[in-house]
Amino acid sequence: MSEFDTPTVSKRSLPSIVWLVPLVTALVGTWLIVRTLTEQVPVATIQFQTAEGIEAGKTKIKYKSVDIGLVDEIAFGEDFSNVILTVNFNQGMEDFLRRNTRFWVVRPQLSVRGVSGLGTLLSGAYIEIDPGPGAPQTHFVGMEEIPLITTDDAGTKITLISNNLGSIGRGSPIYYQGILAGEALGYELAGDAQSVYIYAFIRDPFDQFLRGNSRFWNVSGVDLSMGADGIEVRTASVQSLLFGGIAFDTPDSLEPTIADVGNLIFSLYQSKGDIEDEAYTRKIQFVMYFTGSVRGLNPGAPLEFRGIRIGQVLDIRMEFDSETTSFRIPVLVEIEPDRIIHRDSEAAISPEDTLATLVDKGLRGRLQSGNLITGQLFIEFNMYPGSDLNLVADASMSYPELPTIPGAFEAISQSLSGVVSKIETVDIEGLGDSIVGILEGANSLVNKDINEDAVTDLQASIRALRNILLNVDEGDLDSTIEAGRGVLINLQTTLKMVDGVLEPNSPLQYNVIKVTDELEETARAVRALIETLERQPNSLIFGRKNVEDEQ
Repeated sequence: MSEFDTPTVSKRSLPSIVWLVPLVTALVGTWLIVRTLTEQVPVATIQFQTAEGIEAGKTKIKYKSVDIGLVDEIAFGEDFSNVILTVNFNQGMEDFLRRNTRFWVVRPQLSVRGVSGLGTLLSGAYIEIDPGPGAPQTHFVGMEEIPLITTDDAGTKITLISNNLGSIGRGSPIYYQGILAGEALGYELAGDAQSVYIYAFIRDPFDQFLRGNSRFWNVSGVDLSMGADGIEVRTASVQSLLFGGIAFDTPDSLEPTIADVGNLIFSLYQSKGDIEDEAYTRKIQFVMYFTGSVRGLNPGAPLEFRGIRIGQVLDIRMEFDSETTSFRIPVLVEIEPDRIIHRDSEAAISPEDTLATLVDKGLRGRLQSGNLITGQLFIEFNMYPGSDLNLVADASMSYPELPTIPGAFEAISQSLSGVVSKIETVDIEGLGDSIVGILEGANSLVNKDINEDAVTDLQASIRALRNILLNVDEGDLDSTIEAGRGVLINLQTTLKMVDGVLEPNSPLQYNVIKVTDELEETARAVRALIETLERQPNSLIFGRKNVEDEQ
């Protein structure tokens, strides 16, 4: 049995080289992980209704015309109702991807503001980004239309409410003193389904004029109104004529107004005139009765007192009175007493008492023509002291009554009717026969002896006959007939005084011949008058027509 040496065991102070390989592997792996994480680009998905004009690998994402990303992939949504774009952003764009960030596709587009996106005709469509605040987010729903304002635009957003939208639309301009100050952003139906909310934006510095008492009204299209005041045509601009528009102002006020208008809802009036009407909140209603035609009087027609508007017509009806078998027309009117300033500082007098006092002193209403072209009527109030107080006093009517008198045209029509009635009662043939008898008696004077007094009386009779013709021409038929009778009596008396034969070449004979010539001239005038009255009985009123007009 051989003897062996005892082995010597020693411990190494350094790690084994075998551990160097996994250590190097771990370091390389960590470096690769860190590099991968640090070099990874931000990725987000954007949802659109359509991918028109968008191409994977070509369509860029831009912010202020700077490329910040690229569309990497285009895919359909789950229900194929939309498309989803996968976009790779450049390094450092993580802060853009937040909840209120907006995306839209820029294409050639014609809108209220003009033509935009013409540069994409050559370069192709691209996606614009408008960074917004909020929590980080990687999925977005893109906008189908280009927004009117971005986060870089300074101004104030407001809300308007209107009974109807009219021609107001997205992008409709908003004016202040005729200067473009903002635009409408959009609209939606209110919860009551009876009105419309309009969202608008007033740009800086015009938003500084917004206050709680600011007033907005519609200036869309052409405002053409035909009423008792005539024809009015108003338009703000060609742009508002085509696309609608809104105007606003802020009146001066001694009362404090709200400067923070972000939470206010403003009323949008249909016209500036509606704003002025709304300023008078106290209104009193009355009824007025008319017996003549009210053609041309419409609801909304003004009530005026000495040319100043004090109210308007609300409603027009027709009533039949079975007892008198006649018609009457009740017109419901509305008076705004605040339009009249009271200077009585001693005691407060109610508008009703004031009107009652004025009615006792002669306040009456009548129809007047406001415009001869359109035929529109309005109601004019004025003082007519001593006029009759004609009231219907209908107990079934719940409104107090204001008295009326016939209008100017109605009064003229009544006068013309009376004159025509008198003309119809005139015995034209009898008057003509009497005048012919006078002429026959005058012709016999030439062959009879006459003294100077008789000739003088005959001349007076002729002058009286001329006065008759003058009165007939002026239309005073009653006095004409009476005067004619007197002339006939005088002529008959004069003829009885004629006796004997005139001496030749005597002054008396000369006077008789002169009288005869005047009688012949008068006879011709009378004959022409009679023929005119037979053809045109109304010529005494309207004058004699020319022959060419008759033809």
